[in-house]
Amino acid sequence: MPSRRWLLPTLIALTFFLLPTILLGLAALLAYPTLPSLEVLTDYRPKIPLRIYSADGALLGEFGEERRALVKISEVPDVMRQAILAAEDDRFYEHGGVDYLGVIRAAISNFTSGNAKQGASTITMQVARNFFLTKEKTLTRKFNEVLLTFKIEHSLSKDDILQLYINQIYLGQRAYGFAAAAQVYFGKPLGQVSVAEAAMLAGLPKAPSSYNPVVNPKRAKLRQLYVLRRMHELKFITDEQFQLAQQQPIVALRGSQEFGTKSDYLAEMVRQAVFDKYQEDTYTQGFKVYTTIRQQDQLAAYHAVRAGVLEYDHRQGYRGPEGFVNLHKDTGNTEQLDEALQEVNDSDDLIPAVVLEAGPKLLKAYCKGGELAEVSGDALLFAEAALTKKVALNQRINVGSIIRLRKDDKGVWQIGQLPLVEAAFVSGDPRTGAVYSLVGGFDFDRNQFNHVTQAWRQPGSSFKPFVYSAALEKGFTPATVINDAPLIFDAEQTGNEPWEPKNYDGKFEGPMRMRQALIKSKNLVSIRILQSITPQYAKDYISNFGFDATKYPAYLTMALGAGSVTPMQMLSGYSVFANGGFLVAPYFIDRIEDAHGTVLSKTVPEVAGSGAKQVIDVRNAYTMVSMMQDVVKHGTAFRAMQLGRQDLAGKTGTTNDSIDAWFCGFHPTVVGISWMGYDQPRTLGDKETGGGVALPIWMGYMEKVLKDVPEAVYTMPDNMVAVHINEDGYRDDSSPRVEYFYQENVPAEHALPTPNEETKPTDAIKDQLL
Repeated sequence: MPSRRWLLPTLIALTFFLLPTILLGLAALLAYPTLPSLEVLTDYRPKIPLRIYSADGALLGEFGEERRALVKISEVPDVMRQAILAAEDDRFYEHGGVDYLGVIRAAISNFTSGNAKQGASTITMQVARNFFLTKEKTLTRKFNEVLLTFKIEHSLSKDDILQLYINQIYLGQRAYGFAAAAQVYFGKPLGQVSVAEAAMLAGLPKAPSSYNPVVNPKRAKLRQLYVLRRMHELKFITDEQFQLAQQQPIVALRGSQEFGTKSDYLAEMVRQAVFDKYQEDTYTQGFKVYTTIRQQDQLAAYHAVRAGVLEYDHRQGYRGPEGFVNLHKDTGNTEQLDEALQEVNDSDDLIPAVVLEAGPKLLKAYCKGGELAEVSGDALLFAEAALTKKVALNQRINVGSIIRLRKDDKGVWQIGQLPLVEAAFVSGDPRTGAVYSLVGGFDFDRNQFNHVTQAWRQPGSSFKPFVYSAALEKGFTPATVINDAPLIFDAEQTGNEPWEPKNYDGKFEGPMRMRQALIKSKNLVSIRILQSITPQYAKDYISNFGFDATKYPAYLTMALGAGSVTPMQMLSGYSVFANGGFLVAPYFIDRIEDAHGTVLSKTVPEVAGSGAKQVIDVRNAYTMVSMMQDVVKHGTAFRAMQLGRQDLAGKTGTTNDSIDAWFCGFHPTVVGISWMGYDQPRTLGDKETGGGVALPIWMGYMEKVLKDVPEAVYTMPDNMVAVHINEDGYRDDSSPRVEYFYQENVPAEHALPTPNEETKPTDAIKDQLL
């Protein structure tokens, strides 16, 4: 009878205990078959962005809805795996998907703290949630998450699960997966992250927006320190590694800084070209585009453009602060300072900063990113007037002013400013047309207009070599003597209005050889040459170099470069001289591969001497190279001799009122085109010329890329003769001066070399030429 007394309570207790378990089991049996297929995991195909690489494999840029970079688990460094396990699931390789010990530990922690701060989600549970479920906090979602977790653990190995997690998890800044995050935040492959960087990345999954080192560097640091402590507690890192990692400063990259080689303009050109071919698949199918860009060339070009523009802008004087923030006498409120600088765009080394203290001898400022800077001594000279009351209020630097600071080569802070002028540089292989570097402007984030391909500008005197080349085909020689004297033209002759052209220096030197006229860039000589060969002939002739003849009306102003060209066209044109007379088309995409490495398309260029069309006589090209070498050795580009080479050739260009400044030059292996001007055309300044503002950019590039390149020698082609002449242009075998002639144009001894009988100037202008 006593046993019966306990029977009913026992049955009731068993019912309350077993019934939920039975119901839970029944629900699991019914729900399990309805769970999503794991095919999306076993055949993992995420949206992979378009990636753009240099010829030597450096990542230049990417475009896509999501930033992703897939890695195999074997490619993930141990320090990254350990940091992830320490931060998210240190018993991952021990539990079966649900960490019951972790659940108990989290429950105790949350109960004692009074808050639900600590969760118990394992890595497998996060994979289930990220791939299949929403983030809604309901019992149904949690139940399905657990069931999916068991299904995943049953179907995949632990390494497979961890690999999916490492590639799929969202880590802020549109970065999915740790490989993409390493590139976005630190500009390096995942395999190169340090202990400190690995801990920073591992801390992101918990709350990417809160612990983002770009947006919230302070919170990110606190989270990183937590992960480092966990790694140390778990014996993943030594005491020494722990101490060093805690002290290592973490500087997260901003904007396009994650790509070590600045090539935004080129990357955008590639994106447009690929989109034209593949449309929306461009951004999701993982296409890899290998360009012709050489990484070191691109770096050299980028820094040369920046240096050239900033050097010019410095000469124009300081224009004043960019803005102002009212600090309410509280210069120590870093949150207010960070907020004020948040919306101010970076521009590489021109760092925005808020002035905390301003005086004629010392300036202190809070830089974006948290660094405190001090400027003193000579570093204040650039903006010394703005530190006084002698200028307008909006030009003064006061406490609260937003200014730009940059460090010089010695690490000393200098006051800077964002330039108003623009510049462009492009270089390439004259034999194949492969583009080696391309910088379309000072700062892509400020101005996406690509001045290399989109800016139609007057080339000025940099166009004269094409007119001189045309003259060689009409019988002129470098020794032809032409008068540098005044000319006046009426409106009928110019197609516009009366015109009295001048030389840049305002001087006239009388009769001189054609070579000397190019060296000194004599406008009046160029006009007389064009008169002789006729503007229509020159217009037809320049199409040999790839120029659009419609941009060059057949008027005498063509002699001074009054038409319109782009820097890319000038690259093509000058390549004809450098390669011996062949027209090669510039190209910047070498090949396109799919996500698996299969080549989808490849550019096969027409090479000079092998497939490319010969558009001018090789003798013409050699003669023009010889003349342009003298422009560098003795003329308007003499500054380039600082490079210490004898194998450089080129031509400066400065348009009327110094609105456009050019230098177009080459070495037998590389052609470079440099331009500077304002988008809204205005003068660069009375004393600013192509040799003063564009040539230094070209030199900055060539100094780097030709550093270890041997001196080149141009070989005189067949059917040419080298003749000794005196300085007046007469043949003189005792003279050390050598001039080059086509075989059919060699002057008789002591004869004044002039165009031959068939093509010599008309009687009407012969007296002007001689």
